[in-house]
Amino acid sequence: MKINIGIEESDRKDITAGLSALLADTYTLYLKTHNYHWNVTGPMFQGLHTLFETQYTELALAVDLIAERIRALGEFAPGSYKEFAKLTSIKEAEGHPSADEMIKDLVKGQEAIAKTARSIVPVADKASDEPTLDLLTQRMQIHEKNAWMLRSLIS
Repeated sequence: MKINIGIEESDRKDITAGLSALLADTYTLYLKTHNYHWNVTGPMFQGLHTLFETQYTELALAVDLIAERIRALGEFAPGSYKEFAKLTSIKEAEGHPSADEMIKDLVKGQEAIAKTARSIVPVADKASDEPTLDLLTQRMQIHEKNAWMLRSLIS
């Protein structure tokens, strides 16, 4: 059945292309944060282990919200590692970084997602897509705050 929600099909496609990149970034950072949660070591272990768990749990919830918005706009959400690898701006972690390297890497990931979300705002705004704008505002606020919290751990 044809979608008739007041947003033109071409605008929906442009918005969902951006949301697909946001989903890929979010899932990639979720996986990286979960990895760091499992593998962090050193004197900050307990605090970082807990912080990383809080952040990956929030990211896990976010991927569902983003994917469901893509579906509500009439497109299929990417859902495989292969698709995410093509769409993400976040580099996968290699080896076993130190706790400080993990923190710095996660700051970059949080900031990357904030930038990806911000890049979609003009497209969603042009189409008067307030639900997507609301989602993007929430994502930017969360990722900017998470980046600040992580940066605050680095001397």
